[in-house]
Amino acid sequence: MKVAALLLAGSMALAACASDEAGGGSGGGGGGGEGGGSSEPRIGLAFDTGGRGDRSFNDSAVAGLEAAVEEHGGEYQDLSPNADGSNRADLLTQLADEGYNPVIAVGFAYGEVIGDVVEQYPDTTFAIIDSSAVELGADNLTGLLFAEEQGSFLAGVAAALKSETGSIGFVGGVETPLIQKFQAGYEAGAQAVRPDITVNSQYISPAGDFSGFNDPARAQIIAQGMYDGGADIVYQAAGGSGLGVFQAAAAAAGGGARAIGVDSDQYNTVDDPALQAVILTSMLKRVDNAVSAFIDSFVDGSVEGGADIVYDLEADGVGLSTSGGFIDDIQDQIDDYRQQIIDGEVEVPTTP
Repeated sequence: MKVAALLLAGSMALAACASDEAGGGSGGGGGGGEGGGSSEPRIGLAFDTGGRGDRSFNDSAVAGLEAAVEEHGGEYQDLSPNADGSNRADLLTQLADEGYNPVIAVGFAYGEVIGDVVEQYPDTTFAIIDSSAVELGADNLTGLLFAEEQGSFLAGVAAALKSETGSIGFVGGVETPLIQKFQAGYEAGAQAVRPDITVNSQYISPAGDFSGFNDPARAQIIAQGMYDGGADIVYQAAGGSGLGVFQAAAAAAGGGARAIGVDSDQYNTVDDPALQAVILTSMLKRVDNAVSAFIDSFVDGSVEGGADIVYDLEADGVGLSTSGGFIDDIQDQIDDYRQQIIDGEVEVPTTP
């Protein structure tokens, strides 16, 4: 993990030889995992469930995309999957067919289909967020991974230090190994501070049912039950469903309820001051940085095909937001745990 982080810190400087051919009819860029040196790329992005406007994971990805286009020029196209995600492969194929290069898949669910697509378009450069290119064995694919458990550990530390009831909660969108990393880190961080703390962890939907990332009504019901049961802080890793957790916290704010956001600084993405008032912090997953850095490497010809880049605490790929000032008084303690993780003194679990 630290080796990959150092690679990231060096802006992914290990370059392969650039291809002479444009991939998939693209106006620029090389395939086979070799950065193409395109000055004005045509970028394709396939969203995860929830699409643009989720104020979380997807919006962070498109923010990185737009920042890269602003810097390098070019154009982009983004597509969203249908409700059950059954057309994910079609989205990637459409983007590659239309000559977009690179093509970026947002979310681990694309890992089930992207292997076949990248084989069909060997001259197109692909990236996937939250799935391993190494495991898929594709030379024209780069995995953009995160140490979600590390950032979530700090969220657990903050929750335990701020909880007055000694009871906190976690709401996950879909019960998958990826979201379990958030749960595992959160529980471990809370228990590191207060070994006797109670953590109530629940999921909106089971593995295979991705509706849990876009069901704020169900998330609100689950979180409300936690607050009613004595929890005063609930951390959500639920994509677009997370809004429901904030709404539940706002409804219970008279009893001191707070919530912790995820992926983006959600204090700054919600429009309602009543919701801002209950967002203690957010676990930042810098998908925006990962996307923009990948596009940078494509433009300068240094994409690492067939490799995984891990964004961890050491690389500032994950962390906690400070908007609202609600954790200012415990920042020194949070920073201490952060450094212990970076130094290897604390090993954070990835499974509950």
